[in-house]
Amino acid sequence: MMGPTLNNIVSSLQRSGTLINSLIAALTICGQQLFSSFTFRCPCQVGRNFCYGSAFLVIPALILLVAGYALRSQMWRISSDCCCCNCVPPYRRVSPLERKLACLRFFSITGRALVAPLTWLVVTLMTGTYYQCAASEFVSVDHYSAFDNISANKREEIVAGFPCCKSAPSDMILVRDEVALQHRYQSQMLGWILITLAAIATLVSRCLVRCCSPLTPLQHCYWNNQLRNERELFEQAAEQHSRHLIMQRIKKIFGFIPGSEDVKHIRIPSCQDWKDISAPSLLCMGENLQGHYSFLGEQVDEVNEESKSEGIELKP
Repeated sequence: MMGPTLNNIVSSLQRSGTLINSLIAALTICGQQLFSSFTFRCPCQVGRNFCYGSAFLVIPALILLVAGYALRSQMWRISSDCCCCNCVPPYRRVSPLERKLACLRFFSITGRALVAPLTWLVVTLMTGTYYQCAASEFVSVDHYSAFDNISANKREEIVAGFPCCKSAPSDMILVRDEVALQHRYQSQMLGWILITLAAIATLVSRCLVRCCSPLTPLQHCYWNNQLRNERELFEQAAEQHSRHLIMQRIKKIFGFIPGSEDVKHIRIPSCQDWKDISAPSLLCMGENLQGHYSFLGEQVDEVNEESKSEGIELKP
């Protein structure tokens, strides 16, 4: 009884994207912890802390965002459709409904692509290590009496060394701990603000998508199911069609189909056959041309294997 119920829950989470998003967030958290443990070392030098800490905070998030777009097959499908409509003749006019549906798809892709970078930013801000390194150059220590008789350049050097927990005079240890707590507080507050903004943006975007969508909720559900079934059935049909087509071409070249138990006749390909099937082939180019979809090409289809090359009759 629990098996079907659990399967239904898992399939429902997969359709909604919750399971995938949770896995992406978990992998991002694990990657951030490993990345911080093995690679991050704050230089603790004036002029370098901010660049180093900011780079570790922002650049991985941008890489994850680009990867989130690049790894989405729907993104490439939308871009291909747009290019085919606007860049390749014959040009086709895109209807307003198609534009709205494409925008809905793009917003859905963007929402899922933002999961990993937002998780990275939130985890790093909650940890506070990167922020502490980046903000150490801008902390004000004028109100601490321990820095009264220290020059400005020396102050900057001492403050820049706080993230590395370097040995400091006894009167500086208290200042260092207070600065670390201040930076941890600021970093975690930014993390909570980012979480709040992300939650609000998610709620508002989902409401706007539902309000601006040309489809009713039932139509949207039907549309999602249609896209999923269309992709699955197309892949099955394309695989079966390509196998049959390739088997026919291989039979025309060699005289038999791989896996046949009773092979009575084989064909010896001619030199021209080898040249033809070895020549590079192109995909469909033009409106009325039948494209070549494999290295076997179409050349052998036009050749009668009985008359153009010799065959060998296999007798038991």
